[in-house]
Amino acid sequence: MPIRSSRGRAGAYRSLWQWPLRSPLRLAAVTIVALALVGGAVFVGNKVGGSARSGGLLAEGAPPSSTAPAQGPDQAAVPTPTALPPVAPLTPQELPLSAAPPEALQAARAWTAAWVNHPPGMTNEQWVAGMRAYTTDEYLGVLAAVDPSNVPASAVTGSPRATRVSPRSVQVEVPTDALRLSVLVVDTGAGWRVSGYDRA
Repeated sequence: MPIRSSRGRAGAYRSLWQWPLRSPLRLAAVTIVALALVGGAVFVGNKVGGSARSGGLLAEGAPPSSTAPAQGPDQAAVPTPTALPPVAPLTPQELPLSAAPPEALQAARAWTAAWVNHPPGMTNEQWVAGMRAYTTDEYLGVLAAVDPSNVPASAVTGSPRATRVSPRSVQVEVPTDALRLSVLVVDTGAGWRVSGYDRA
């Protein structure tokens, strides 16, 4: 028989799920009944299906199912790994400071010279274009958000000095008239490029 009410089918469904919420006693009763149904289903499922330890419905002496692949004497069982093999911890390889490539130091100095070159009226695009040849493509996007008028230095005052050397990266300290700049130079395969800087 169709539902004929002024609220329609949606109203009938709404009244069904709102019924337990009309009093705390109804809500408690519905919760207890729902938990009992779930608990009963789990209990019956364990009794009928059995547990993984007892082998399910099979008796202890019953033969295995015919759907299991049979292994002959010439078939070796494939072991299932239970844990991942041990892996040696990764430690960065550090080289002596004297092993810093001169190209990396030169790239850091040239990049810093372009970084401090920001006369009044220079746009961000012009400033970034001056550093483009010495900067990784990824880091150019970061520099595009920097306002060159916020750069405190205006001149490089000394030679670059390596502070940490790895096979494919060099941390270089470059002195300027306002601060010491720590520049990270990486080997991109196409040459040494700056991929980050900070105050030293």
